[in-house]
Amino acid sequence: MNSISKTYTLKFELDFAPEYKWTSCGKCFNIKTGRQIKQTYVSGSIGYCIKGKFNSLTKLRKHLTKIKEVDCPF
Repeated sequence: MNSISKTYTLKFELDFAPEYKWTSCGKCFNIKTGRQIKQTYVSGSIGYCIKGKFNSLTKLRKHLTKIKEVDCPF
């Protein structure tokens, strides 16, 4: 069996749900499950389903925070 892996750089996370993170290329991932979250279109708005509830991009942008890099002591 052959396998292929791909590495993404995480840049942003939500302040109310830190397990949802965005990459530098704009993809959303749930870190707990390891799955990519797809963008959805609901009643004229584009957004994501976060914790089972739809949130539009305009609402999510207010809650995005940049991930701080941790200095390794080793």
